[in-house]
Amino acid sequence: MHRQAAAITAAAAGVLETIRPAPASQREQHELAELLRAAASRLTPGWLGAPLDAQSADAPLGGPGLPAFVRVGVAQPLDDARFPVVVPLLGTGHLTVDADSRDPRVAGLLQAVLLRLLAAAPAGSLLVRGVDAATEGELFAPFAPLADAGLMPPPVADQVGLRTVLAEAELWVRPTRPTDTRHQRHDRTLLLVIGSLPELTEGEDLARFGALARTGPEAGLHLLVAGWPPPPLTEETTQPPLPRSTMISVRNPYALVGDPPGGSFTTPGAQPPPAGLNAPVFLDDAPPPALLDRVCRKLAARFHADYRRTLADLLPDPPEKLWTEHAADGLSTPVGHDGDRTVTLGFDERTPHWLVGGRAGAGKSAFLVNVLYGLCARYHPEDLAVYLVSFAEGAAFAEFVPAERGPGPEADGFLPESEELWADGEAAEGDRPWLPHVRAAGVQADREYGLAVLRELDAELDRRTAAVDPAGGDGDRPKPPRILCVLDEFPVLLAEQDAVGAEALARLESVARRGRTAGVHLILASRPAPALAPLRDRRDSVFAQFPVRVALPGGADVLEPANDAAAGLPLGAAVVNTAGGLGGPRGATRGHERVVRFPDPHADERLLAGLRHRLWAERPPSTPAPVVFTGYLAPPRPEEPSVGPPDPAASARAAVPAPRAAAVTEESAGTGAPKSGADGAAAGGAEPVGDTTAGDGAAATRSAHALLGRVVDVPLRMAAVPLDPVPGQHLAVLGPGDAGAEVLDAAARDLARQHPAGSVRFVVAALADQGRAVADALGADLARRHPVDRVDGAGLTGALEQARPGYLVVFGMDEWRREALPPERFRAVLRDGPSRGLHLISWWRAASRFVAQLALGSGPEPTEAPGSPIDNLVFLDVPEREVGLVLGRNVPWRPRPGRALLYDRRTERATLIVPFAARPRRRTP
Repeated sequence: MHRQAAAITAAAAGVLETIRPAPASQREQHELAELLRAAASRLTPGWLGAPLDAQSADAPLGGPGLPAFVRVGVAQPLDDARFPVVVPLLGTGHLTVDADSRDPRVAGLLQAVLLRLLAAAPAGSLLVRGVDAATEGELFAPFAPLADAGLMPPPVADQVGLRTVLAEAELWVRPTRPTDTRHQRHDRTLLLVIGSLPELTEGEDLARFGALARTGPEAGLHLLVAGWPPPPLTEETTQPPLPRSTMISVRNPYALVGDPPGGSFTTPGAQPPPAGLNAPVFLDDAPPPALLDRVCRKLAARFHADYRRTLADLLPDPPEKLWTEHAADGLSTPVGHDGDRTVTLGFDERTPHWLVGGRAGAGKSAFLVNVLYGLCARYHPEDLAVYLVSFAEGAAFAEFVPAERGPGPEADGFLPESEELWADGEAAEGDRPWLPHVRAAGVQADREYGLAVLRELDAELDRRTAAVDPAGGDGDRPKPPRILCVLDEFPVLLAEQDAVGAEALARLESVARRGRTAGVHLILASRPAPALAPLRDRRDSVFAQFPVRVALPGGADVLEPANDAAAGLPLGAAVVNTAGGLGGPRGATRGHERVVRFPDPHADERLLAGLRHRLWAERPPSTPAPVVFTGYLAPPRPEEPSVGPPDPAASARAAVPAPRAAAVTEESAGTGAPKSGADGAAAGGAEPVGDTTAGDGAAATRSAHALLGRVVDVPLRMAAVPLDPVPGQHLAVLGPGDAGAEVLDAAARDLARQHPAGSVRFVVAALADQGRAVADALGADLARRHPVDRVDGAGLTGALEQARPGYLVVFGMDEWRREALPPERFRAVLRDGPSRGLHLISWWRAASRFVAQLALGSGPEPTEAPGSPIDNLVFLDVPEREVGLVLGRNVPWRPRPGRALLYDRRTERATLIVPFAARPRRRTP
């Protein structure tokens, strides 16, 4: 191709050679213009040189080879003398314009040149990457149909995107390979089109353009850059003209075209030295929108014509038979096609884990969906158990679990009204069928949930290791099912250097190393994650346990740096490598690596829905529905009992047990080892509520447990605080927002639900305006079943003297004044109240006030922490530093909406919870 371009350039120079000296008359200039028009028609036939506003709608697309020259405009040396201006580009060099896409003339030129090249090149042979910061992608909007074909992904508009594009181009060029071998290594050409650079682009990134320009043409890389050279704001941003480029300088209303690389528009030996085309050039206008849209759609359709596969091509044959394969020696499923050959990947001791990478929109979700349906159609639910965790925003993996019937997530990522996905693993009647292989799924999950999944897998490996017969024989013992855990966007779990990240990495390494021989397999999937580069470079990196690497477009970082097989991948394609990402000599057969095409599983929704329903309908009768954690949903509150007449015997003893709540046995906040036994029960476990032996008052309150929400854990257990008849058994909610009032409201209502009507007294006080409406509604509702006293700050003192068992529910207790509530009385309540069935549950808006007031009420006895008189603490939107001030110790925690930190002072256990949804308020007419 390079030799062909050189020959054409020489022929054009020959035409110019015949005109010596320069024409002196208008007749000679007209003759020269005619000769140049003829030369241009030979250099740029069809789409490359024809006026686009007159181009026929039936003009054929594509050609036998990559176009070498392209038209950029019309020169007009005289009013009535014109000729097309063509410049060499593909196979020769680059093209720059000194103005960017904010100038409509430049935007039109870029669109016209790009359309000409795409229409004239063989289908699929020209890949385009766009950058346009100034117009936010409007420059490339007409080319959107090409995105689905992978020929031209959506343009980038910021510095991060620019660096991603430059990194892909550098991988394409690979300067470490000898120059004389590089030009043959690609059967496609990569064109970078820069409409405008991001503001404050750093000099280091600008210098990368020069390096690419010098070595790009031999590797099939070319640059079309508007706004070059960039403004010389600093010494670092001052850049020379791009090497090997034709420069266009925009004037008003014309432009000047410089000499092409290695050539000249003037005759040989001309003096003074060449300075470009000696004629004003009027740049081509933007193509007609209808023409541009038609060409792009035809190109996309043509590119897809050679791969018309569907998910059915990856499913078992015959398709009507499910679960025909056995998992004893491993798992396997087709993942795509290399030409007519089906490519299969497996999970076994040789290839236990996969690493999947690709940029946003590269088809990562589609690839994983194909794999999951392929495996679940081949293996019985008793042979394969699946755990799915997605840390990405959105509803990844939602199709595999019972459907939510409420509205989708709100803009802030937290939806307090929806509750269906929290239904204790039970799918409601009429829900979407779910895959029976899925045991647990996390959608838009917290890092702590991902850690909980790894803990569960690590514990399962402990059980499997302990069950192995030391003598080497398993007898007739059935083999446990193979486990596949998919962690999507897993860098979120490891990115932060905190307790959660450190333990997650340790657990991940343990599962990866031990799972190889125990039938526990991992798929780690993500977009490019530079933060993990140091971890990848470690000699003993956990990623060494992942021999299978799947690189989607933009996912070259899962391959070894010397392996450029993923450069320029179109959408719907992936590099499948089973040697840890290692490459090999260019042109040599790589038995460990193939480029596969894979289908869009959602292209045939009827097929997908039918398969999912068959898998669900044929599940074993005892198969439980998957337990689903949905990060943007809040759990629903327990149902409140209907109002009825008070029980005459209720004041004697409580007889109706509260619903059982599972014990909190692990520190989801990563502050300690799992605990069980007595400590576990104290941390929020709930045995069925029954009688106590601590006296009449304690018996009346029956050691109730206040339910606050759900623990962020795989089993999705209730978060409960015990209110036993021992000193310190009170609850304090700390947080400045209205969420604190809602948590207190939920706790009080749950306590009321556990007691027979009329058996316990509630004292409700609102010491601050914030939360007063919640307190009013709570008092009114509780009064329908139990005696309720509404008091103000002054009345709270008298309420402390009540002899009957009950609950003091105080909103805005940080407004408490020492004069109204003497410290000695407050201290007596905290110490002696639980033994007589009296518990304080309170909301404090300021942690500092809580510390100060509790210090007043703590008396002369030494305490471990300022808040020690109250054992159960809930933190909402309280910074980690203030949490440490309250507790007297450092507890890792990151406050965010919809999450709370539950701390049990007796066991020193910190647990991340999701508070119950806010209670809908009655609207006033």
